[in-house]
Amino acid sequence: MQLLMLLLNSANEIQFYGIAIEFILFGLTLIGVALFHHHTMKVALTGLVALLLYKFIFTDFSIVNHIIGDSEHEGEWHIIVNLFGLLTGFAVLARHFEESYVPVHLPEILPLNWRGGWLLLLIVLVLSSFLDNIAAAMIGASIANVIYKGKVHVGFLAAIVAASNAGGAGSVVGDTTTTMMWIDGVSPVDVLHAYAGSFGAFLVFSGIAAIQQQKLQPLVLAESANLKPIDWGRIMIVALILGLTILTNVLFDFPALGVWAAILIGTLIRKTNWSDLPHAVSGSIFLLSLVLCASLMPVGDLPDASWHSSLSLGFISSVFDNIPLTKLALDQGGYDWGVLAYAVGFGGSMIWFGSSAGVAVSGIFPNAKSVVNWVKSGWHIIIAYMVGFAFLLLTFGWHPHTPHREYKKKNRQAIESVEQNQPSNPGLTPN
Repeated sequence: MQLLMLLLNSANEIQFYGIAIEFILFGLTLIGVALFHHHTMKVALTGLVALLLYKFIFTDFSIVNHIIGDSEHEGEWHIIVNLFGLLTGFAVLARHFEESYVPVHLPEILPLNWRGGWLLLLIVLVLSSFLDNIAAAMIGASIANVIYKGKVHVGFLAAIVAASNAGGAGSVVGDTTTTMMWIDGVSPVDVLHAYAGSFGAFLVFSGIAAIQQQKLQPLVLAESANLKPIDWGRIMIVALILGLTILTNVLFDFPALGVWAAILIGTLIRKTNWSDLPHAVSGSIFLLSLVLCASLMPVGDLPDASWHSSLSLGFISSVFDNIPLTKLALDQGGYDWGVLAYAVGFGGSMIWFGSSAGVAVSGIFPNAKSVVNWVKSGWHIIIAYMVGFAFLLLTFGWHPHTPHREYKKKNRQAIESVEQNQPSNPGLTPN
């Protein structure tokens, strides 16, 4: 009993070989996600329950304050609601883009040599700057499956995933990690220079992967006579979703509102295909479980933010999901967000289950579900990551940004102060 009381009274000091219990439980959860790909939601939810039980039993943790917030803590509800709305909404956006028939027209512009594969990778990179990187990777993999008659080199598949992750790294609407930063108050400008790393990496892996693919199976274009024309109505819906997402984030700090407002408006223009929504909801619950797990970590125990730790996070994200890693970094603060965005965004490309885009592509090509095959055939992705990271540091350096949450809090307090000091009727002022 005395031992139990001691634990209860010194909960924040409970460690195992110098490691906080929270990190151990979180690490076991991430290992479970990496090992049991067909049961990721169950593993994530189990890990979340284990962490909450630990917090409830051994600390004075309040789930209400953690979610809703108080005067000192904004609460996690904001990122949870917005992430859920964005993840599910972007699945609908991707379906609109697919049904616009733009993807089926893309092969028409591809040259009939290795440069065709290179251009396809570039297209995937561009698409992922405004589409979710999963959608961009899926479009690229689907096109490759057609133009290469189903014979796609694993190295080229790794390159498709890498291109999608590279394209999303510098865009707050192109990757879940950068979207999380945006929701949390990081300026879109502060992640934009991640593209220096992305372009540096792309120059390394794209040509090698295109030549690998051309040697295995040359590009063969299908007949285009029976292709349906581009549906510009759906392209307009895609543009509307992206536009209102940015507008509502600027005006109301609530981008999910703009996504779903645009989707509902889009139903008046074109019939909306909701078939992807159940899967998107399931995937969102999984990711949000990991985000909540990460929010329970004692970030004061983490190594200081530096370019060294950012480089390491890139390698770690190839094994563990980059979403909770980004959440930990946001809670800790002190990072150069562009460098971090490149590291956690592109780093997951090094192993097939290191990013959601890799998991999605391997669903089409089961032969990619091998760490050995992925690394052996996609060795150029690892080299590209290092080259891109070095190029990013050489061109922009390491410049930790002002703590975004403190700035956001001070700005909100300033607005509230002005509102409180305003007279009830501004039109009637004393002489």
